[in-house]
Amino acid sequence: MVVTLIIACEVGFWVLLVAGLALRYLARMPRTGAAVLLLEPLLELALLIVTAIDLKNGAAADWKHGLAAVYIGYTVAYGHSTLTWADRLVAHRFAGGPPPVKRYGMDRFRHEAKLWLRTVLMAAVAAALLQCAVWYVGGDGDVASLREWQGMTVRLVAIHGVIALTYLIWQKKAPEDRAAPQEAPTRPRQKTLG
Repeated sequence: MVVTLIIACEVGFWVLLVAGLALRYLARMPRTGAAVLLLEPLLELALLIVTAIDLKNGAAADWKHGLAAVYIGYTVAYGHSTLTWADRLVAHRFAGGPPPVKRYGMDRFRHEAKLWLRTVLMAAVAAALLQCAVWYVGGDGDVASLREWQGMTVRLVAIHGVIALTYLIWQKKAPEDRAAPQEAPTRPRQKTLG
């Protein structure tokens, strides 16, 4: 049941996102669209409650509960930025908003470093939820799977950190602007006497 709810939450996230943005930009109902977008956290709350009930009813703590904790952590850390990204993209496409920003050099590295900090937040939330689950299950239950998920969140932070550092080491340069107007050719100057 937990896996089904995780899938339902992910599908629900994108359905609410599309519906909220469609109401906001296509139907020209910004308040209604914002209200629909604000329903998103309820999905994670439902997942948290169902996971706790599942453990309370005696389900063995396994990979499904770990995945639920990581999913909630991901939504806490990346949910708002995903909404903002999608909102800007739709605003550009349908409402004349500015085009998406392309980042290069140190600007790209700073952006990737901020994303890494979001991954740290995701890992911290997931690890805290997993620890709560360990305490909830107590000493009688098998919590090895939950401990493995805690270790996995640390590995995710490390891997993402290495990836972020590659943007510092191998910085991509901005392409030259080919659309810039070319200067009119100048005639060579004639030498003057004097």
